Amino acid sequence: MEKFVIQNWVFGGAHYDVCGDQEGADDNASGTVGLLELARLLKDKKLKHRIEIVAYTLEEPPFFRTENMGSYVHAKSLKDNNQPVYGMVCLEMIGYFDNRKNTQDYPVGLLSWFYGNTGDFITVVNKFNRGKFSSAFSSNFKKLADIKTKMFTGPQTLQGIDYSDHLNYWKFGYSALMITDTAFYRNKNYHKKTDQMHTLDIGKMAKVIDGVYLSLVMLQK
Repeated sequence: MEKFVIQNWVFGGAHYDVCGDQEGADDNASGTVGLLELARLLKDKKLKHRIEIVAYTLEEPPFFRTENMGSYVHAKSLKDNNQPVYGMVCLEMIGYFDNRKNTQDYPVGLLSWFYGNTGDFITVVNKFNRGKFSSAFSSNFKKLADIKTKMFTGPQTLQGIDYSDHLNYWKFGYSALMITDTAFYRNKNYHKKTDQMHTLDIGKMAKVIDGVYLSLVMLQK
């Protein structure tokens, strides 16, 4: 604790539960691996903002959007205790990439005109009025991550934009964002037994994690 000069708290989070009886390699073992690697990389770093790594249970149905979600419990506890939260990064499915054409879908077809139809990128997802943390982190990630990145900012009502644990930090007024390979809009193994490790691109996943790490470290300067 003594090594931190704490001004605000930053949280890196991912859920470790799986939907049904399946491996859940992308959803969300990939995010959990990201958390573990971030913990290793951040160990012994002298930080201005205290960074905590948090793993959540009960993100999947039937608990999604309920107060039983681990992230809801955590976000509410921060609010109840008046913790000085700077922001939160949610790692939600970060391992599936496909370089073939017509492998990327969207909630609105028109988006393919702007983002393309090839599922070869990682996405930083924000809502409108995203807050200072999300703005700074997104800017850092775009500059520092060694992987093709798309920035998406939209209304919270758009299907898919709040489909993970960051939604509960939004509920309590915190600046939060999601790093994602876009889940079922790309990975058709979503919530199926075919969501297995051999389908993931570990090299690109590592670059995503490195980008998150570098972006968090840059916030300390």
